[in-house]
Amino acid sequence: MNVVIDSVCLLWDVCRYIVLSGLRWVVKPEEKSIVDDICLVTGSGGGIGKRFALEFAKKGATLVLLDSDPECIEVTAIEVRKLGAKAFTYTCDISDRQQVYRVAENVRRVVGDVTILLNHPSAGTGKSFLHCEDEELEKTLTNNCLANFWTVKAFLPRMNQMNHGHIITVASYLGLFATANMEDYCTAHFAAVGFHEALSHELKARRISGVKTTLLCPYLKDIDVCSRFKIRKELASLFAPLTAEHFVRKAINGILTDQTMMCMPRLLYLVAFLKQVLPWEVQGLYHHLIKSREKPTCMQSQSSNQN
Repeated sequence: MNVVIDSVCLLWDVCRYIVLSGLRWVVKPEEKSIVDDICLVTGSGGGIGKRFALEFAKKGATLVLLDSDPECIEVTAIEVRKLGAKAFTYTCDISDRQQVYRVAENVRRVVGDVTILLNHPSAGTGKSFLHCEDEELEKTLTNNCLANFWTVKAFLPRMNQMNHGHIITVASYLGLFATANMEDYCTAHFAAVGFHEALSHELKARRISGVKTTLLCPYLKDIDVCSRFKIRKELASLFAPLTAEHFVRKAINGILTDQTMMCMPRLLYLVAFLKQVLPWEVQGLYHHLIKSREKPTCMQSQSSNQN
């Protein structure tokens, strides 16, 4: 009998959450205030990291800027301060856990407790893993996945104690479905997505309701690296990649309204769903349909020198 009751309650909750999720598309919730929050952004010396830092500054947060390039983060800090926000800079290679832990201790002592943590990816090689040097593979996996472990491990415990915080993982559409010749990048982003989802489930299981999580999976034309999977010209309008500026602006709104996941453009939701229900052979046919027949060219990512 208990199983029947639990099943009915589960069905009720499923329907309730579906309705509430649908309502969010119609009635936009208000953005929460982050005026009293301390926001740490990795790779904030340039690219989308810098854009996120500036947007958080506009919302009144105190910024902690991390990057391996001290000159770049100082430039970002100047722009943040021009917006009226406080900015603190720390040179850090986030792939090195000892550096991350040392910086985290300094941040707590000098600035305070970080309540918003944004991790975003660096570049991959854009090559088949058989043509990658071992060091290149290790760097991609470390910068795009393991680095998230170190930063979250450094700042999450205090968020849990305060029952207040927000962890944002910027992954990629290639963390939801894979493509050829991007094994290192896809693997790293699949891992980042898996880590983020597992972490979200853990917070839910521990009833830490005040620590929110947001997963961002965009298709960005001026961020993603050397993808050899190019869309056919005839279908390009359906799969148009976002600019970094448009992505960050939309993402900030999603973060401040506590959205748990955002795929951009929205067509990626359908693609991710179809991946789960279509047979493997059908997925191959789908890839063949949309794949460009032109010889792929390599586009250097703006984020290749971040983190």
